[in-house]
Amino acid sequence: MSEATIAAISTPIGEGGIGIVRLSGPKAIDIADSIFINIKGRKIKDAPNRSILYGHIKDPDTGRDIDEVLVSIMRGPHSYTGEDVVEISGHGGMLPLRRVLEVAVREGAVLAQPGEFTKRAFLNGRIDLAQAESVMDIISAKTDVALTSSVMQLEGKLSRSIEKIRVALLDVLTHIEALIDYPEEDVDELSTKDMRKKLADEYDSIEKLLATADTGRIIREGLKTAIIGRPNVGKSSLLNALLKADRAIVTDIPGTTRDIIEDYVNVNGIALNIIDTAGIREAADEIERIGIERTRDTVYRADLVIFVLDGSQPLHQDDRAIASLISSKKAIVVLNKSDLGRVVTEAEVNAVLPDAPVIEMSLKEGYGLDDLEGTITDMVYHGKAIASDEAMITNVRHKEALISAAEALQRCLFSIDDGMPMDLVSIDLKDAIEAMGLISGKTVEDEVVDRIFERFCVGK
Repeated sequence: MSEATIAAISTPIGEGGIGIVRLSGPKAIDIADSIFINIKGRKIKDAPNRSILYGHIKDPDTGRDIDEVLVSIMRGPHSYTGEDVVEISGHGGMLPLRRVLEVAVREGAVLAQPGEFTKRAFLNGRIDLAQAESVMDIISAKTDVALTSSVMQLEGKLSRSIEKIRVALLDVLTHIEALIDYPEEDVDELSTKDMRKKLADEYDSIEKLLATADTGRIIREGLKTAIIGRPNVGKSSLLNALLKADRAIVTDIPGTTRDIIEDYVNVNGIALNIIDTAGIREAADEIERIGIERTRDTVYRADLVIFVLDGSQPLHQDDRAIASLISSKKAIVVLNKSDLGRVVTEAEVNAVLPDAPVIEMSLKEGYGLDDLEGTITDMVYHGKAIASDEAMITNVRHKEALISAAEALQRCLFSIDDGMPMDLVSIDLKDAIEAMGLISGKTVEDEVVDRIFERFCVGK
């Protein structure tokens, strides 16, 4: 841990009512005292912990006031970073905030790196690595469900679940190593049957957490959703209906959408990164051809494809070509223009896309949208409601660590079933414990920690 005192502007760039400059480190209070003048002459070092003082920030070189501020004092270890922290709340313009930061640096602070405040909280034992990662998830949450999940992780819900499994595995490993290293001691022998049951129970607990990973990733990152179909079947109308806004131009002229239109929409707590694409057909010109190529690339990268058909017309050869393109993707088929009378049957759709749900809609008349949103929700949650207090895996790094732990435990169980010596079982058991520790940061390497905090914003 560096002995430097760090400083940064902790509020977003731009103009606002209030802006904050944060300092953390062993000299945070001394540096703040050197630039702060309290209206009653009080010093920050003499103020009670968790108190607020009113006054002005002055430039020590010129003696001129920079801004009128409130200063909050949070002494370590009872602070966000576990160190002495001072937060200077002034007016929310970039010029006064930069001037306050400049004089703080001139008095001995160093500029904070991205995520360094939260990194210090982790290194000082205030939070574990999973909780630290949740801070950025809270900031970037796009739905209430994503926010709730991230807050629960910050509060330690996932960490407690992981630690419970890790401690149970450590107990078994301790018993095995005691029997191996001290055979002459009076150590209660753990039967092979009991050991296998304990390990199998923890393996099941890991599998239960892994079962939430796909849904958790979608809640955290959003579901990349491509709207695809022939020209003039209602793709842009569907985008506008989902967004409840006229985001895309809608006309009766085929090929109106030439480029990708992208936006976010909240569907029952699921953030859809929804993309309206150019209609796929034999291109009429070079610009439309480029748009269609981009559509194909979008489909390749999409988590979900909404395939829009004109239900009032027979299936076209272009419809069948699109169905072939998306045959390996998770898809929902929308039969639009049902108000004109339905010609396409579900049986015809099932013949080209056997696993895709079919939703009958009329975007002109405004029906079928609730059915579509309900189908999307069921596909993400697999028809099951997510309990509000359920620990969930939302992070790819956590998922990979759990997979490694599960594989190591599986090797333990195979070794026990094959009658292998206990010292061989203990090797795989150590691997499982180490993998679990990667999530909380108990066994994580410095390089991994640095990579995690690089994606944070400065000042957090």
